[in-house]
Amino acid sequence: MEPLLILSLVGVYFVILIAISVITSKRADNKSFFLGNRKSPWGVVAIGMVGASLSGVTFVSVPGYVTSVGYTYMQMAAGFFVGYIVIAYLLLPLYYKLNLTSIYSYLNGRLGTGSYKSGALLFIASKIVGASARLYLMAVVLQISLFDELGVSFSTTVMVLIGLIWLYTFRGGIKTIIWTDALQTILFICAVIVTIYHIGQEMDLGITGLAAEIKNSGFLKVFEFSDWRSSQHFVKQFLSGIFITIVMTGLDQDMMQKNLSCRNLNEARKNVLSYGFAFIPVNFLFLSLGALLVVFMRFKGIEMPARADDIFPIVATGGYLPVSVGVLFFLGLMGAAMSSADSALTSLTTSFSVDILNIDSLTGNSARKVRMIVHFAFALVVGLVIIVFRAIGQDSIIDTVYTLAGYTYGPLLGLFAFGLFTKRSVRDVWVPFVAILAPVVTGVLDFNSVEWFGFNLGYEKLMLNGLLTFIGLMGLSKKEIVTD
Repeated sequence: MEPLLILSLVGVYFVILIAISVITSKRADNKSFFLGNRKSPWGVVAIGMVGASLSGVTFVSVPGYVTSVGYTYMQMAAGFFVGYIVIAYLLLPLYYKLNLTSIYSYLNGRLGTGSYKSGALLFIASKIVGASARLYLMAVVLQISLFDELGVSFSTTVMVLIGLIWLYTFRGGIKTIIWTDALQTILFICAVIVTIYHIGQEMDLGITGLAAEIKNSGFLKVFEFSDWRSSQHFVKQFLSGIFITIVMTGLDQDMMQKNLSCRNLNEARKNVLSYGFAFIPVNFLFLSLGALLVVFMRFKGIEMPARADDIFPIVATGGYLPVSVGVLFFLGLMGAAMSSADSALTSLTTSFSVDILNIDSLTGNSARKVRMIVHFAFALVVGLVIIVFRAIGQDSIIDTVYTLAGYTYGPLLGLFAFGLFTKRSVRDVWVPFVAILAPVVTGVLDFNSVEWFGFNLGYEKLMLNGLLTFIGLMGLSKKEIVTD
């Protein structure tokens, strides 16, 4: 694709997003920034949540991920839906009952200030890393396809992207994001469908022929029951999917902030269940794209790249398919990455402002100024972390994100589980030490797992980390009973 075309696409895309921002942010204040005045239509939220949850990681990494794990990722996707049922019927009623802006406020009332601050800081650390990893994918593709040729450095590319995201989110926050995310979700799903269609056209195959190619590709293995040591074993994947969803959505301010912007609990529940179910066919679609991309590369004699994440970009933009595919690829990638990054900045601003700075104690312009300063500061931090990711490099970012989640979200799982399923209070001053110690112990066990246990720990590290946190909290618990 021509650099001028790519630059034009980026420009037009952000003009549209900024226009939406201007329309939706009229008379915006902190209430609309944080929760959209609790007037968000649940159907629009649900569409946008698909994009925000899948993000650029799924858009680029899942098609490449199929080369190493086949369709066994669907085992985790099935677990995702069960996790969303738990969120809809256990966590959402709690959050709406307490009328929360930040979900970590629950920990303050239930366990104490130390637990509350620990939960908020764990989320902030998790979200900075996760959002940076997701946006990193888009920045790399833009750098290779456009900015290298223009002589622009990677750090400049990143800061320009972050600046544009900040520009369309700093006024309206959630009130703007629910609409921009819906648009972006539609874009990247259309990109996948159009790419599959044109692969079929190039190979002179219809739907039946494409299905046959997937079947014969060697990737169409959904279930793994035979080798319990494998990280792809059904039980490990299914349970990991459940708990990853609970912590990375239900205990994540970013994801729940959109759900809490719905008009009432009933609409929020419909939103969660609808987009939760949608993940099953959408993930299957992405895996099918991955299988067909590999089949197409074999058909055309294209050399497989060293990094699995490069498969989709190479085919979409390398001149092997019509220019329209490349155009939609860039629009889809921008949509996928933006839908994750914009809401991440908003949720980071919300959590830090509410949980750490206690912005609710401020009024009027003072609260607004604090919120805007925090929003700008987090934009800079995310940009710097993306540059660090560039220096480190990874073969598959989706694996990195879930691995990191096991360490950072695990203590959150333990904290909320202790609060929800026990009536005991804790020696709150010691909770931060438990929140640090549990990931350290998990890391030691993970590093030595092959030698000590004969198999590698996979995404189940999340459950182990949560269990260790729960046990630590039980050790700190007091005899007196607390009431709700």
